[in-house]
Amino acid sequence: MAPPDVAPDAVLAMPLLVEARTSRPVLEVGLARAATERAPRPGTLPGGVESLLLDSPDGAPNDLAAQRWGVVAVQGPEGDAQLEAIRPLLQYRSEQQQAPVKVYRVSPGLGAEAAASWQESVHQASDVSERERPRYLLLLGDLPQVSLSFQQVMAHGAYVGRLHVSQPDGGSDLRGYTDYANKVVACEQRSDQPPTPRALLYTAHDGTGATRQGHAALMRPCLQRLQERWPRERPGATVTEVPYDGTATGLLRHVGEARSGLLLSVSHGLGRPPEGWSSVEEQRRLQGAMSLGPGEVLSGEWLRDVPFLPGGMWLNVSCFGAATPSESAFHAWLTLLAREGAYQASANEVLQHLPGAGEQPFLAALPQALLANPRGPLAVVGHADLTWTLGLLDATDPQRARPDRLLSALETLANGSRAGVALDALLRFYRGINERVLQQYQARENARVGGTKDPTQPAKLGLLWMLRNDLRGYLLLGDPAARLTAD
Repeated sequence: MAPPDVAPDAVLAMPLLVEARTSRPVLEVGLARAATERAPRPGTLPGGVESLLLDSPDGAPNDLAAQRWGVVAVQGPEGDAQLEAIRPLLQYRSEQQQAPVKVYRVSPGLGAEAAASWQESVHQASDVSERERPRYLLLLGDLPQVSLSFQQVMAHGAYVGRLHVSQPDGGSDLRGYTDYANKVVACEQRSDQPPTPRALLYTAHDGTGATRQGHAALMRPCLQRLQERWPRERPGATVTEVPYDGTATGLLRHVGEARSGLLLSVSHGLGRPPEGWSSVEEQRRLQGAMSLGPGEVLSGEWLRDVPFLPGGMWLNVSCFGAATPSESAFHAWLTLLAREGAYQASANEVLQHLPGAGEQPFLAALPQALLANPRGPLAVVGHADLTWTLGLLDATDPQRARPDRLLSALETLANGSRAGVALDALLRFYRGINERVLQQYQARENARVGGTKDPTQPAKLGLLWMLRNDLRGYLLLGDPAARLTAD
């Protein structure tokens, strides 16, 4: 079914990003679908790692004793301290799986090639018994330590999450690590039964085109499907559309009471203010925070101690909601648009909000604060790049909404599955689109070499490219083995 608010010739590429301080959308209107027709060939992860290769296909995905749990930390004193800080969780997972936790140490900043090599030679080493190889991996540290590339590579061979809590100076907040570890253990020890699902859907109805389209393409159909299905499939389950009043206190009033709840939200993420960030510290504190409307921002500074989805899970659809990379997957395409054609001004506007040369990648402060909050969620799925409304639509028929990608992850969590399994429910759509994109580029190359007509359609290929990069950006922050439990 087509999203009702999307006209046949609508502008489709709209980032969920606003300027800090002004709350002005980075693109008031957006980019027409034709802007994607000259999208560059995507860089693939080395060694074909984007095909899922779990080692125990006959083992129950949620069975920790069968799948095992391990942890990855950077080499050196900081990694040592992070491991010590989560000792309660290490001990608990060891008891659960009735085997020692496998601890891996890696060099800082491994790129995609090095990460793929590590996956093959260390994690997938032939001399390691499959039974002893952990399929759940918790990465420790910020992106300069255990890289984003490492996480993206490993997410196609394991269920992967990440934990990091920063101090204002950028160092590790070890108390935050320990608070998170204790929270996970306490929730799971309280009960080993899944709760009666409680879903909350929230749209920041700030009057912008991007949030209108996000609501039409994702939130409205999700609400309809859940209200139709859950009464007969999950007796006692509740589905609530959180009312929007434009304030953080209004949102917190509802999610603060939602113990073991599931929150799906659409909003703008906070980007650079018009005059630029006053400091790196300000950028790390605010970029990716949740914009609720003019002058109203939900940032990590609010949420270290305030109840927010206690023991629950959050699927956050917004720009930079999980992290800011060292280079955006959309940088080359936007640079091309900025050099020529009808989209120069719009492309330049977005480029100003992307990481510059030499800038360090970092995790968003908002999910860090929530994970360290003893009354916060166990896991957050968010985006590590620009998030486009096009990612909520069908790649070959952009008049058709595709809410099932995120709804699949939400319902996987509602079934009692672990957070890493839920992320993989979303990433399977990425892998399918990625294969279609590569086939299209291969067909184009075959035609060039063979001197025949290019069989691909630029507009359709551009939409596939856009969707591929949008879906690739989702990350899990928190323990991939965490799951919702009954009160």
